Amino acid sequence: MRRAVQALVIGGVLLPAAACGIATGPTTAAPVGAPAATSAAAPAADGSIRSSCEALGQVYGKNLAPFAEALTDLVAARQKAGSDKEPRAEVRRSLTEFASAIRAATSASTDPQLRADGERTAEQIQAKADDAGFVGAVKTSEDVNTVLGPTLKQWLSPVAQHCS
Repeated sequence: MRRAVQALVIGGVLLPAAACGIATGPTTAAPVGAPAATSAAAPAADGSIRSSCEALGQVYGKNLAPFAEALTDLVAARQKAGSDKEPRAEVRRSLTEFASAIRAATSASTDPQLRADGERTAEQIQAKADDAGFVGAVKTSEDVNTVLGPTLKQWLSPVAQHCS
């Protein structure tokens, strides 16, 4: 269980650093002798994406650890004879906060695709927060590792493609 939390914390440190670069479409070379097209909008758009990616890095750093801790507490409560009502609520709360923060980090971008992908990511995460079956399925540390690994990567993939 601690290994999952440690991986999450390490990921939370690395993701903001990775978010400093921006993903752009493939570059194509201009034909030889053709004048290069310049656009003032391109640097502004890149700056907006960079700013949003840096904000997303901060969102990941701030929200992943509480989510991992909530999942860990949920599994611990289920292994005891006690109630898991409060840990379930904390998982839902941490996911809701994560979704809201992603929405806020991407909503100011001048890139319409990043805004749309941010909204889609936030909706996916919020849907999981509202899905009692999702929270109910997390019973072991292996389940936590799956949620923090491939599942989280899938949820974040719409916005992650902009920030590589």
